[in-house]
Amino acid sequence: MEQRSLNIKDRSHNIANSIVDCIGQTPLVRLNSLFSSSEASVYAKLEMMNPGGSMKDRPARYIIEQGLRDGTIKPNSHLIESTSGNLGIGLALAAKKYGLKFTCVVDPKITSMNLKIITCLGAHIDMVKDPDEHGSYLQSRIRRVQELVLHDPNGYWINQYANPLNWQAHYHGAGQEIVDQMDGQIDVLVCAVSTTGSILGISRRVKEAYPHTRIVAVDAVGSIIFGTPSQIRELPGIGANRVPELFSPHEIDQVIHVNDRESVQGCQKLLEREGIFAGGSSGSLVAALEKLVPTLPASSNVVTVFADRGERYLDSVYDDRWVDQLPQSYNV
Repeated sequence: MEQRSLNIKDRSHNIANSIVDCIGQTPLVRLNSLFSSSEASVYAKLEMMNPGGSMKDRPARYIIEQGLRDGTIKPNSHLIESTSGNLGIGLALAAKKYGLKFTCVVDPKITSMNLKIITCLGAHIDMVKDPDEHGSYLQSRIRRVQELVLHDPNGYWINQYANPLNWQAHYHGAGQEIVDQMDGQIDVLVCAVSTTGSILGISRRVKEAYPHTRIVAVDAVGSIIFGTPSQIRELPGIGANRVPELFSPHEIDQVIHVNDRESVQGCQKLLEREGIFAGGSSGSLVAALEKLVPTLPASSNVVTVFADRGERYLDSVYDDRWVDQLPQSYNV
């Protein structure tokens, strides 16, 4: 009996107290099949392995816990945020743990899977219907968030596009883990952009360890983050129709733009060649890497970050009817 109790006690440090405590420590894998003909080595951080299914679990937890710690978020706070899906899931997960009310402001382009997950986790959904001046919904969602906060004395806007805790979550999270896992030179870091929080947080930590690392941003054709013209985009989770307040362009060495069709093809190749069932932005990264890797010196170490899982895109990226409706050509 004493021996059995001792064994249970010895294992207790490996047991999480909640699902939120399982966020982080995601695997890093080498993409041996996709880039087998290249002398460069390409590694992918599988952020899809977080319990909420995406890298957005990290800032969701970090922002809420820091806010509760410093008092900016209180037990009766009503969290409100505009999100295309993944951050909404992460926030709903963390809000449930801490007993906080959460309203997720979304638009008609949210995938049905994400909408169901957020609802199942207990969040309130506020759907905007009218597109903004760019034909997208981001500005409309943000205006709706501001309205909700204005009329609720307990309202707290997470504000992922401007909140420095966003990039700090990735600095202390995936950025630190990548440095620990690689344990050697990182020549190029390739990340998709939207709020730019993840690329800034991860790159700042990586460059502390490896100052000469080249930082490559992958953006969507039609996104205005880097000053290119706004166009209709169908793929959620990458690009933006406003420049994030967090954005720091001087920290980015190169930008590669990828259109929706290229992203779909990248997802298909990733699934077929590596068996990794990933979301749309991961396909964008694969498409960008196919352009970038052949130009790199031999023996380069390249690290990228796959943000989320593929089942959330079954009615878009992995649906032939949805793909057939995408434009055949794009202006860059």
